Amino acid sequence: MTTPLHPVLSIRLFRDEKCFGSGVAQLLHLVDEHHSLRAAAQTMGMAYSKAWTVIHRCEDILGFPLLVCSTGGRHGGGAAVTPEARSLLEAYERYCQRLRQSAETLFLEEFREWISD
Repeated sequence: MTTPLHPVLSIRLFRDEKCFGSGVAQLLHLVDEHHSLRAAAQTMGMAYSKAWTVIHRCEDILGFPLLVCSTGGRHGGGAAVTPEARSLLEAYERYCQRLRQSAETLFLEEFREWISD
C-alpha cells in the first residue's frame, strides 16, 4: 500500500540568512532535557563542534544568547536554555502548529480528488 498524498512543511526563520528552524529547536529541547550541549548533539547524531557552530551562528544572527554554558570542573559543566531562547522556541512551535493546521485545511480543499479514502 502506498502512503497517501500529504503535505510536508519545513518552517525556517530568516534574517539575511537562515537563523532558526526545526533542527535548532530540537537541539534546544535536548539541551533542556540533558542540561548539556554535548549530550544534546550526541542524541541527534551531531558532532559537538557542529552543534556549537549552529548555536553560535544563530546567536550572532538573532542578537541574543540561546544558551548559558558553564565549563567543567569538579561538578562538571552544563548548559541551559536562556529565557529569550525559550520564548523564541515557544513562539516558533505555536507558529508551526498554526501553519500546519491551516495547511491541512487548505490541502484538503485543494487536493481532495487526489487523496485516497
